[in-house]
Amino acid sequence: MADYFTHFSCLLNVRTPKNAARALELYNRMQEEGASEDPPSESFLVSIQPEYGGTQLWMRDDVTGDPERLIQFVKLCAKEFRLTGRWGFQYANTCSKPCINAFGGGAHVLDLATGETVAWTYTDGWLAEVLDGGDPDA
Repeated sequence: MADYFTHFSCLLNVRTPKNAARALELYNRMQEEGASEDPPSESFLVSIQPEYGGTQLWMRDDVTGDPERLIQFVKLCAKEFRLTGRWGFQYANTCSKPCINAFGGGAHVLDLATGETVAWTYTDGWLAEVLDGGDPDA
């Protein structure tokens, strides 16, 4: 049986080291709340990156991650720290064994000020649709 994974690695600039420390508290609270879910979310890891002045959060999967939880966390930080501009990340869906249609990925862009999605793409099903004669740009 194959195991499936979602991988990502991205940064979020929360502007100050104080905000970065507070963001870790928000993350820990979110993790505690998520632990009661059934089944619990795969979630992700967060750390402060000193090489970026201590204002950047490095968010990444630990074996596999949950892009939706990542988006929720970024929205929470954006609201808490009044972040603006666009932020985005890309992710890869992989498999532990060679399986047909088991690989893909996507990307998501948020407007930090509003929390709204600016654009997103997801490749699941895209290849099969195009091979069946669908529009590759749709």
